[in-house]
Amino acid sequence: MIFVDTSAFLAILTPADLNHSRAMQCWQDLLEEDQVLLTNNYVLVESIVIIQKRLGLSKVHDFQDKMLPFLAIEWIDEKQHNAALQRIFSTNRRQLSLVDCSGFETMRHLKIDKAFTFDSHFPEQGFDVIP
Repeated sequence: MIFVDTSAFLAILTPADLNHSRAMQCWQDLLEEDQVLLTNNYVLVESIVIIQKRLGLSKVHDFQDKMLPFLAIEWIDEKQHNAALQRIFSTNRRQLSLVDCSGFETMRHLKIDKAFTFDSHFPEQGFDVIP
């Protein structure tokens, strides 16, 4: 199982992104390998907001129609939300977002050790990243 982060979605959907080619190849490889790809609802909200703002509604439709069908979604509950919030407080870092921490909590909760991301916070937290 591999956790997919907002930065991967954005790189896939943005041809001008420096990581676009690597992200596209990684996405295609993961699908061909039948990997279980998972994200959480906080990442979905963040991704849709950024995609809509930066790329427009047509890319939100692409995300909805061409990517979401391949993803399992973990829905953050109150306990996970509070754990993510506590992680922000304990790390005492402004640059570490609630969405990032929700991803870490999802990964720990489901015992996932690998993330498809370009966000340096994931390896800082001890997770393996691809590509």
